[in-house]
Amino acid sequence: MGKRSSQRKHAAMLDSDDDNSSVSSSSDARSDHMSVSANEEVQLDKDRLLDEALDALYEKRGSTREQALSAIIEAFNSGLQHEFVEKKFATLLHLCIITSIKKGSAKEVSLASHAIGLLALTVGCGDKAREILEGIFPTLPQALKIGADSSKISALLECLAIVTFVGGNDPAETERSMQIMWQLVHPKLGSNVAGVKPSPAIITAMVSAWAFLLTTIDGLSLDPKYWQESISYLSGLLDKDDRSVRIAAGEALAVIFEIGSLEKFCSQVKDAGGGSTQEGKELAHMHGLRGKVLNQVRNLAVEAGGKGSAKKDLNSQRNLFKDILEFLEHGDSPKTSMKIGGDALQTSDWCQLIQLNFLKHFLGGGFVKHMQENNLLHDIFGFAPKKKYNLGAEHQMSSGEKRLFRSPNSVLNKARTQFLNKQRMLSKGRNVGRFAVGAADDEL
Repeated sequence: MGKRSSQRKHAAMLDSDDDNSSVSSSSDARSDHMSVSANEEVQLDKDRLLDEALDALYEKRGSTREQALSAIIEAFNSGLQHEFVEKKFATLLHLCIITSIKKGSAKEVSLASHAIGLLALTVGCGDKAREILEGIFPTLPQALKIGADSSKISALLECLAIVTFVGGNDPAETERSMQIMWQLVHPKLGSNVAGVKPSPAIITAMVSAWAFLLTTIDGLSLDPKYWQESISYLSGLLDKDDRSVRIAAGEALAVIFEIGSLEKFCSQVKDAGGGSTQEGKELAHMHGLRGKVLNQVRNLAVEAGGKGSAKKDLNSQRNLFKDILEFLEHGDSPKTSMKIGGDALQTSDWCQLIQLNFLKHFLGGGFVKHMQENNLLHDIFGFAPKKKYNLGAEHQMSSGEKRLFRSPNSVLNKARTQFLNKQRMLSKGRNVGRFAVGAADDEL
């Protein structure tokens, strides 16, 4: 009797659990539906605000275009805007090049350059990336004026590097971009023309962008004289006072020695009959350069802090040059690992490390989002993040998305307000007639 009572009680508990489960399932279904609706609303917000920002690029006022470009950059950092790019790719590229880079202020040129770089990373390798590369080439070399604002030059260099990295299929195209960068600090001048000395910021940006593209080049395909010129120049930069210049030069030299493979270069010279010949002299010169660089690296790895030097920067320099020293002496490339949303992203050589650092710097706050969702970056680094979400699962807006789409002070909402104000003005003008526009403006 007691046993049956116990069984009935247990059955009642199971029934009760089933009822709760049914209620819970219904609640979850409603929650999922609400989440999907919220996702759709967020996406509609993104699409609408991006459209409005794109329209604002037609405005004559430079500050309006700058604000619109900031909105586009923030949106591209917050997620991969594939649908927008599919529909508005050509318009965005055209406006960035023809209006902003050709005619805009230094700030607008910087923003447009960054937007083009993000556009290239979003479309990935293919016809669109090549269209971007071909589109910027007639304009970009002219925009790269050494006497201009250093932030503008740095942004243009980063844009050229990213677009070439994604869209350059032919090694000759990559070398062409690298040559443009190189000529920025080694301009071809006439005998009566004095060159403008580049600032440390421009030198750092140039060397970083140049090294980034160098990671995609087969070192043995380049002329040995190119290596000699590069190593000589970069060796000179290791003696400069600016620490960022020294760090950039050190990274570039590490890539050169990794992909240039000095031993293979030496074998090529010997096979060509090197000895007392010109090839033998070039071989001896290359060994001399390597020895000089090795001594410089050894000194920078243990450099004492100078007056006013930031300790963080000093530690970064020491750690970098310790790694370079280890590589030059023993052939050991640095291995790194970083967490991206719980997944490990690893690098095992200098080329990967330089690519990662450059893309991380370029993407800034959008780096994690792109590493998690951008297939191009997955292919570059062999990174396969675990899927953290399923279709219809609840979407929690990140703090960045909340700032982007919900804050009244966000650049996107400011752009939307400005756009709506313009629409209201135009609407009033149409309603009161062609000759009453001034009166309509007075009413606002």
